Amino acid sequence: MQARPPRVLIYSHDTFGLGHLRRCRVIAQALVAHRPETSVLIIAGSPVVGSFSFPPQVDFIRVPGVVKLGADSYAPSNPGLSIEDLTEIRSAIIKKTAEIFDPDVFLVDKEPLGMRGEVEASLHYLKTTGTRLVLGLRDIMDEPSRLAEEWRRKEAFPAIEHLYDDIWVYGLPEICDPLEGVGVSQAVRDKAVFTGYLQRADDPSGALPADESEFEEPRPFVLVTTGGGGDGAMLVDWVLRAYESGAEIGVRAKIVMGPFMDSGNQADFQRRVARLPDVDAITFAASIEPMFEHSVGVVAMGGYNTFCEILSFDKPAVIVPRQQPRLEQEIRARQAEVLGLTRMLDPDTSADAAVMAAAIGALRTQARPRSAAVEGILGGLEVICRLTDETIAAGRHGRTARSVDRRWVGQRARPASGAGHG
Repeated sequence: MQARPPRVLIYSHDTFGLGHLRRCRVIAQALVAHRPETSVLIIAGSPVVGSFSFPPQVDFIRVPGVVKLGADSYAPSNPGLSIEDLTEIRSAIIKKTAEIFDPDVFLVDKEPLGMRGEVEASLHYLKTTGTRLVLGLRDIMDEPSRLAEEWRRKEAFPAIEHLYDDIWVYGLPEICDPLEGVGVSQAVRDKAVFTGYLQRADDPSGALPADESEFEEPRPFVLVTTGGGGDGAMLVDWVLRAYESGAEIGVRAKIVMGPFMDSGNQADFQRRVARLPDVDAITFAASIEPMFEHSVGVVAMGGYNTFCEILSFDKPAVIVPRQQPRLEQEIRARQAEVLGLTRMLDPDTSADAAVMAAAIGALRTQARPRSAAVEGILGGLEVICRLTDETIAAGRHGRTARSVDRRWVGQRARPASGAGHG
């Protein structure tokens, strides 16, 4: 009997912003482009997942949504449910999907146990079936002591140690090693592979815009992007004040505010934009790639996906990192500046419109990222496809028998005394 085509299940909780979903989506697209018989199913919590297009071999299931209140605090989007009930519903959907879809690879993005532990039951189940369990981490998670504390609080260390087979780090150690200083064992470090960053395609990979001519701006422009936009108001305000100051910037700005930006801020910014002849603004672009491609430079907050796009389209960029609730963007921006990839502006200087005006004006002569010649920096998708090929080729025979220690099945494992997870 002919073996069935490969199946990959991807989990993206995406409770805030677009980062996790977009990262998972580009991986899914690469897997099916590399191996067209592959079937990929994405479990997503993002409310805008339906705004994106997917290849025929890629589909998604959206679990009921939550609203992020703080770094690790959530509330149901549906006010008629408690967060406990919602988590139980989401966990049941994820586990039933895992049982029926029966993936060869289960890729979990960022959160080792998912939001509030919702993928833990699925991990335990799939461990007994021979599914390859992979934790995907972006290049930088947070300052090490804060990440260690978070993983202890969420009881994630046992899963990383005993459940996951592999850890894919979507970056390079020259920029950051997210496991350094966290307190994981050598066995965990041996599971980790630095893939390089995830290259983005030159053609639109999202829902196609109604009019492609909107990207054919005859005059040079700088792209200003906040990612999801939920925390991007400061950046947009700083850029607008730079243009309102009357400084001779010498280039237009196109601002993508982001679908999660506060509606009051959006309305205020649009009123200000209407008075500026050299600035345009939109709320959301599912296909932002053409805007990167046609721009002469980028001003951005420096999230993971934006950084990948800056590298992929080789655009001179100014990064204004957020500093809360994580230091991820600042760590990335500072190291990228050290390597000569991008320039960073300190958010503490945001009161000075002249600083932003000068930075935007200098983008046209700023060095491009490729001039830094960092080897393998955009090799992530190629490496992921190779690793997936190796898993498919090995098959599940022999891997089903490598069952997890029964102490870790069906219960939340806790670190042994003196395990050194600090």
